[in-house]
Amino acid sequence: MIDFNARIVSGASIGNIILNENISLYINEMYSRFSITVKKHFLPDGSERKSYTVDNTLTVVTDKDGVILSLGCNAHYQGGYNGIIFPGMKIIDIIKLTTSQKIYNGSIIINDDFGISFILPPPYDEIADAINYIPAGVIINEIFISDFSFWR
Repeated sequence: MIDFNARIVSGASIGNIILNENISLYINEMYSRFSITVKKHFLPDGSERKSYTVDNTLTVVTDKDGVILSLGCNAHYQGGYNGIIFPGMKIIDIIKLTTSQKIYNGSIIINDDFGISFILPPPYDEIADAINYIPAGVIINEIFISDFSFWR
């Protein structure tokens, strides 16, 4: 059952939706319980992606066959990562609660965990090379899980 209070599990799940499963396992529940917005995207290599936004809170990204490739949530989501980091937190608080932070592709990777990324808001997603260049009060509203290990 989809749950906006479920914990965020790096490289595995958000909202009890599990990476690498097929969207068909969740689609009936999504449409019967929530407001859904679907967008189709094409990557530079021509591959197709669909993103399903669930109640403006949870995002499910799939390939053309419906396999779930990434999951994201925003500050409306109530569950947390390791019970201590939640969407909507300030950068300074994330820094205090983690041992390392690195910026890759407009996202923060914490504690060398490449199964979760904290999305930097504009303009910091384009200009920040190190965490200390971002003002302490900047809010991280979006968290995504996937396999980001290719960023290393």
